[in-house]
Parts: sequence; C-alpha cells; structure tokens
Amino acid sequence: MTDIAQNMPLSRSKAALPALGTWLGWVAFMVFLMVIVGGATRLTNSGLSITEWDPVFGAIPPLNATDWNILFLKYQQSSQYKLQNVGMSLTQFQFIFWWEWAHRLLGRLIGFVFLIPFLYFAVMRKLELRLVPRLIILFVLGGLQGALGWYMVASGLVNRVDVSQYRLAAHLTLASALFAAIIWTISSLNWRHKFPRNFDAWTALILFVLVLLQIAAGGFVAGIDAGQGYNTWPLMDGKYIPDGLSVMQPVWHNLFENALTVQFDHRILAYTIFIIAVLHAVKTFSFTSMLLAYLVFIQAGLGIMTLLMYVPLGFALAHQATAMLVLAAAVWNLHKKTIDHALFFQDIA
Repeated sequence: MTDIAQNMPLSRSKAALPALGTWLGWVAFMVFLMVIVGGATRLTNSGLSITEWDPVFGAIPPLNATDWNILFLKYQQSSQYKLQNVGMSLTQFQFIFWWEWAHRLLGRLIGFVFLIPFLYFAVMRKLELRLVPRLIILFVLGGLQGALGWYMVASGLVNRVDVSQYRLAAHLTLASALFAAIIWTISSLNWRHKFPRNFDAWTALILFVLVLLQIAAGGFVAGIDAGQGYNTWPLMDGKYIPDGLSVMQPVWHNLFENALTVQFDHRILAYTIFIIAVLHAVKTFSFTSMLLAYLVFIQAGLGIMTLLMYVPLGFALAHQATAMLVLAAAVWNLHKKTIDHALFFQDIA
C-alpha cells in the first residue's frame, strides 16, 4: 500500500504529459505569432507609437476621442514624430498604435497562458520534478523578454527615429531562444537526451547554433534597414565580395553598423547554413534533416525575393515566419540526433 501511494504522483505526472505537450505547444505557437507581429511592428515603424510601459493598465486600449488625443500628444513629444513624422494625422497614428498595442497585448496573453496552467499542473502534482526548473526558467525568460522589449523601445524615444539595432537584435534573439527552448522542453517530455557523441549529432547542434545566429544577424539587418540597399543577387554592389566591408573604425563596428557588411554577413551565414544542411540531409537521410534542408531552401528563396523586391511587408513577414520554422526544425533535428534510448526504456521499466 505504501509503494502504491508513493507511485501515485509519478503516475499522475506521466498521465499528464499529453496535456503538458498540448499546453506548451500552444505557448510555442503564441511566441511564434509574437515574433511575426513584432516583425510587422518593426517594418511598419510602429514600435515607438506607445511611449510608456504600463504592464497592467497598458492593456486597456483607448476607449474614446480624449484617450486617443492624450496618447497622440505623448507620441508627438517623441523624437520619431519630431524628426520623421511631423504632420502625421490621428488616423495614421492609430494605424501604428494598433500594431504596437497588439504586440504588447500578445506578450501579456502569453504570460497568462503560461502561468495559469503551470500553477494548475503544479498544485495538482501533475509535473515531474525534473520539469519544474525548466518551466520556471521559461517563465523567467518570458518576463525578461518583456523587460528587454521596453528597454529596446526606450532607446528610440530620445534623439532617434528608431530603436537601437543592438537591442532589437537582442530582443529578437531572446524571443527565438525562448521559442526553441519551449520546443526542446516539449521534445523532452517523453524522452531524455544525451550530449552529442557522434558527427551527425554535432552537426545537428552546429546547425541549431548557426540558425539562431542567423536570426540574430537578421535582427541587425532589420535594425539598420540593411535590406533596403544592395538589392541584387548573387552580386552585391556589382561584386561577389563588395568593397567597403571594413570602412568603419574600429573594424568590429562594421559587423553591426555598416549596412553593407551586415547584409553581406547575413548572406554568408545563409550560404553556410544551406551547404551544411544539405550535406547533413544527404549523409543522415533522416526525415528531420531532410525537412530542415527543405525549409532552409525555402527560406533562402524567400530571403532573395524579399531583397530583390525591396522588402515588401508580406514577403518580409513570410521570411521571418519561415526563419522560426527553420529554427523549430533545427531543434527537432537535434532532438532526434541526441535521444538517449537507454534512459527512455529505463523510464518505461
């Protein structure tokens, strides 16, 4: 009888794994949407339309003309309005406001959708102890993401017409890392993983790191509008390796502030990921590696089309959405290449 009582929490937590997977899947989907809406916010120059950070009452939108006028007057005090949007109408302001408001509202909803079920599963003892620290870390990362978002917005409210590309890239990278961590947690519900022990597993890990690095590089491209120039392919400014890649001093500034270098690095990373992904798929001939290579191919095509068409909103958002799908595929591929089958069967026993 004592043994049965001791095993009940374990049985209850095992039985809850499908529900946990569904819950975390919805959270991952919402983070995916958050990244897309964030991309639209950036591309429509809407991110600075709300000049204050109010985590609680900021969720309430303007309810009447007076509310709208107050918010519009606050925006008119910003550098973006004074230096770029002088004369903007209230209707035009409302357009950019709703993008930023939706982005912030989605962030708040993600917090609730994560926290409430987490507390329920914890109180009902439906969480395995090994999952609790991971889920707490995910929640903390989500909170940090919100704080980093405001830190990013604050950089554009004084003497700038947009946000710092450094903070934008950090914001995007943390969101992507959070998305990847949620997917990895879902994959860990029924499986345990081992440290990479062979060439294929190491390649899968390298691909994941490169994809995350490429997303960060894309954040810098967006942050300084590097995609608005050099809109040819495969040549760039008439050459495969253009002149002027290191004109800034110190040299490292070129990696983050020189539009030519930032876009060139983004291209080189794309070529590198494409080659490694294809070779990995040919060597392993697994479903996950082939899916990853296929998505990388689509992503490369979307990137080229977005560049050639001078970054239209639809193509740019499709490019960003596919980047997240590539990241998800890279996580899934890494999961498959690092499964510890021995531990899985040990758990069953």
